[in-house]
Amino acid sequence: MPKNFVSNKDETVRMFESNLLEALSRVHWTVPLWIYVPVILFFLYRAIAVLQLPASNIILLIVIGVFIWSFTEYMLHRFVFHYEPKSNWGQRLHFILHGVHHDYPNDSRRLVMPPSVSLPLAVIFYFLFLLLLGTSNVAPFFVGFLIGYLFYDITHYAVHHFNMHNKFWLAIKNHHMRHHYLDSARGYGVSSPIWDIIIGTNYTKAETKK
Repeated sequence: MPKNFVSNKDETVRMFESNLLEALSRVHWTVPLWIYVPVILFFLYRAIAVLQLPASNIILLIVIGVFIWSFTEYMLHRFVFHYEPKSNWGQRLHFILHGVHHDYPNDSRRLVMPPSVSLPLAVIFYFLFLLLLGTSNVAPFFVGFLIGYLFYDITHYAVHHFNMHNKFWLAIKNHHMRHHYLDSARGYGVSSPIWDIIIGTNYTKAETKK
């Protein structure tokens, strides 16, 4: 596989002159769990105890939420994180959002989304879903959406830093490694290759054997 990185070690480059901004750009992989597990439990409690939705509705909306996250993950990665503007400030923004990860793919402090990015996105998505689904349905749906997000974030850390032996996890790891070291214009799914397969951005059978 070609060398498409600056360093493959657990190191990085300083991105900001401000010590505060620099600190906010680095995050331990457990931080999303500490933030979003309580949020998930709150909305699950709301769906069950406050809204008293039928169990079948709750389960169905959670599953739909996870499914919608998987598509959101693909679209964000492909069209937002990999969009490279031509302007200097646009290129700088792209590097901050995602370029640094491709240059330093094993930097353990820049593998999960920092709260400074994920929290505003979560608020935007919540109110969008509230508008589309209404008060009753949004709670369990958002539970599924956030579960999908956490699965994505923790999976992303795991495939870069954990040794995979299980066939399922090894397939996910190899899929993402090809995105980094073979062709970054394909393989946008991190937690699942499903949308790459459906949309046609997956790797060929010959490439998957490499």
